[in-house]
Amino acid sequence: MTKPHHNSVFLEEAEIISHQAFDGDQFIMRLLAPHCAAKAEPGSFVHLTCDPQLPMRRPISIMRSSYNEGWIDLLYKRVGKGTTLLAQRQPGEKISILGPIGTPFKATPGHSRPLLIGGGVGMPPMIFLAESMRQESDKQPFVILGSEVPFPFKPTPSKIMIPGIPEGVIASMPLLDDWGIGNRLASQQEFNGCFQGYVTELADLWFRNLDRETRSQVEIFACGPHPMLEAVAAMASEWQVPCQVSLEEFMACGIGGCAGCVVEVQTADGPAMKRVCVDGPVFEAASVFN
Repeated sequence: MTKPHHNSVFLEEAEIISHQAFDGDQFIMRLLAPHCAAKAEPGSFVHLTCDPQLPMRRPISIMRSSYNEGWIDLLYKRVGKGTTLLAQRQPGEKISILGPIGTPFKATPGHSRPLLIGGGVGMPPMIFLAESMRQESDKQPFVILGSEVPFPFKPTPSKIMIPGIPEGVIASMPLLDDWGIGNRLASQQEFNGCFQGYVTELADLWFRNLDRETRSQVEIFACGPHPMLEAVAAMASEWQVPCQVSLEEFMACGIGGCAGCVVEVQTADGPAMKRVCVDGPVFEAASVFN
């Protein structure tokens, strides 16, 4: 069935299908939300009510979406009152969500070697994007995921060889490996099989193994903490490849009304203040970091 595309945002009472806890105060929640699932794209997010006693919504990126089965997966980290309350919600309960919201990632034609970089709770959009690229025969993505707490899955040795990656760096996300998508994990916490360092350091090693023609086919997509995105943007500039980043900002309304999440973006007409929730969260890296 062809997936439709609309530009509207749904208010939906979603049912919790499953709710899994992982080390590092991380959780993966699957919601039955057919309207949102039908429209979700890599980079979009939902604005949800964590608990009836807390009216202020929280933005959470969509990690996976099934149009046919009507569910979405959300990965989040328990860090404050809202996510602490959300972590207590049980399967069968209903959660009010607004979504999907935001400008998604858009691959550029002619770039067959996408590099996807996700850090911490910035991993979900990269997993969603990688899954969408499975359907495109001309794409050969490479995914680098980084975390300074245990990953919200059990890393396994990859079955996919990646030229340029140091010997012994074999830890991968099983789901991506099962999809046939090359991926590696990075951390400074000395996790088994992971690259000991920053995601950008591992990406740079991968770049150095590519010939000029292959490098010209690379496009970077990234989501994660601001310092990581700044480093990714600098790397993209150094290697002269296009780069899109998804920004993480505190949001109040999530639908562009309050202008509480604005960032300065360079446009053809000069600097402009853009709302991360609806003008983003995805922007060209060079327009944000320069």
